[in-house]
Amino acid sequence: MHTLVVAEKPSVARDIARVLGAGDRGENCLMGGGYVVTWALGHLVTLKEPQELDERYTRWKAADLPILPERMETKVIRKTQKQFTCIKKLMNAPETADIVCATDSGREGELIFRYIYEKAGCRKPVRRLWISSMTDEAIRAGFDALAPSSQYDALYHSARCRADADWLIGMNATRAYTLRYDVLLSIGRVQTPTLSMLVKRRKEIDSFVPQTYYTVRADFGDYQGMYIGAKGEKRIDSREEAEAIAARVKGAQAVVTEATRERKTERPPLLYDLTTLQREANARFGFTAKKTLATAQKLYETHKLLTYPRTDSRYLSRDMLPKVEKTLGSYSGELAAVGQGALGHGVRMTPRVFDDAKLTDHHAIIPTGRRAENLQLTPDERGLYDMVARRLAAAFYPNHEYDALKAVTACGEDRFLSTGKSVVQEGWKEVYRDQTTKKKKKDDEEQSLPALAQGDERLCRGAKVKEEQTKPPKEHNDASILSEMEHAGRQIEDEELREQMKDCALGTPATRAAIIERLIEVGYVRRSGKNLIATQKGVQLIDAVPPEIASPETTGRWERALSDIAKGKGGEERFREGIARLAAFLVGHAVSAPDVPFEKEARKGRRAAPKGLGLTCPICGKGNVAENSKSFYCTRFRDGCAFTIWKDALERSGGPVMTAKLVELCLKNGDVRGSTGVIHYEGGRVSFIRNSM
Repeated sequence: MHTLVVAEKPSVARDIARVLGAGDRGENCLMGGGYVVTWALGHLVTLKEPQELDERYTRWKAADLPILPERMETKVIRKTQKQFTCIKKLMNAPETADIVCATDSGREGELIFRYIYEKAGCRKPVRRLWISSMTDEAIRAGFDALAPSSQYDALYHSARCRADADWLIGMNATRAYTLRYDVLLSIGRVQTPTLSMLVKRRKEIDSFVPQTYYTVRADFGDYQGMYIGAKGEKRIDSREEAEAIAARVKGAQAVVTEATRERKTERPPLLYDLTTLQREANARFGFTAKKTLATAQKLYETHKLLTYPRTDSRYLSRDMLPKVEKTLGSYSGELAAVGQGALGHGVRMTPRVFDDAKLTDHHAIIPTGRRAENLQLTPDERGLYDMVARRLAAAFYPNHEYDALKAVTACGEDRFLSTGKSVVQEGWKEVYRDQTTKKKKKDDEEQSLPALAQGDERLCRGAKVKEEQTKPPKEHNDASILSEMEHAGRQIEDEELREQMKDCALGTPATRAAIIERLIEVGYVRRSGKNLIATQKGVQLIDAVPPEIASPETTGRWERALSDIAKGKGGEERFREGIARLAAFLVGHAVSAPDVPFEKEARKGRRAAPKGLGLTCPICGKGNVAENSKSFYCTRFRDGCAFTIWKDALERSGGPVMTAKLVELCLKNGDVRGSTGVIHYEGGRVSFIRNSM
């Protein structure tokens, strides 16, 4: 008799098998030491499509909606059916005494195993392996602490409710709105409110009207000051007023009327959860959320340098203090100094690091203690590992302390504000000293101020007027939209409700990257450099659907309910009933949804006919310029004309997507000027020159 271990991926199965001494190869498994170790390939079982429940759903008809099955049925995924058959055989083999669920320690990993176990018709006892690191030590400790699978029933119920909800909303709303507008529209419980955030930002930018204003900066010799009005405002509405102020103070005597010094403290940052790591990696390296997750997963599974990355906790358990000391002592290479620095300051039981009450399924992401200097890491992997390693070290450095300096200098009735900063103790920022890039400071921001006291006199040597414009909101990027998804409750306008919903989020750390990529895949969002921009189709979808599916509030409530279910607080039936009601409501709304002019798309399997622009090809002079889904080209391309302008040709340099109108203007004028730069056309090629700031 033996124990069957089911891992989620082959690479994880190999590591577990090595630790257990299961080195003999079998059919899609490894054997030895009383164990048989096999693996899934991600999901092997999934929910059936509507047409697999009833043939009448094969054809999409409004009369058949909503589709609300009494029982959600599963099926084996055809592509990986062979692997499922193998696991089913091993599960039900007479030689198998019991089973260890070793899929990823999270909601989705639990669902993957339970689907397989149920579909295989297995009834044998199951224990759960729950680990946060793939080191040999962690695997051994995990097998020494196997728990009955029943302890994770609540997590499974949460996972099953989530899957059922996504099916009910996705299948019904997608069919209902696709039939209403005769355009394939993908609608989802989480993806649609996420899209709504991006659409809201696009509309804010599109409707933004810049306002011109003026500032006056005075030079007092050893420091400078920015003019402030009676209420502290720095903006001056008219050039005439600004120039009058500059003329009035130039060469005048000035006196310091206010000089303050206030001690400020910045505590070390909390450790990383996945979302924070994704946001900071996007800001520092330009990584997409998907890339950060994939890189962190590689550092966890393959290199065994990081603990489990798909976590939403930023804390460690109190019993991990000795492990943290050992990990910091293992730092090598460029990280050795910061590791020793943290040990020198003392690894202590601080609640900003060790707090059992704030743990979720997993603790924060930290290094495992395995040495990294001799491993073959890619630059991306090394950069991400460095971020996590420095964050753990920084947690034990002292606070960063500085004096915030402020002075107000008066020239007659005109006042000028000067601010500065004097570092008292570098503290934890010492960990990042060699990688900090100083941003350009604006004229009215911090400067190096001399020791000033009230009553000090100066001569105003000069004053400059600067014309400026108000700036539109910034486009969303991976970092900012992840933050919006994590704190979706902040989007709610009602103040009382917003306070109740402040902890609600869209999706989980493990799913948010996939949601962003899905929005891009279905054509609702496009990338432009680091930015994520809602497309016209995305805007139109949000115009078409009701707030009940577009608002973060609804999905935030569901996510909180799923979290409660996972914590064993029950509520599965009420959750399912609420989702069924929402699905039925969306179907009803689609019937009378507003008229939205979606652009008709080619049906799958049919190639869209080229669209003519009514322009003669500028290269050969014989063909016409036509448009397809990806480019503008000459209709005589089969005769050798090479004229092609790709629609995304300018995105990498920060330019816009090329449209028919822009191509027409380029061919007519050569240059097309916009608010952010100039599109230059010459000899069949386009380039983008960004405006200097």
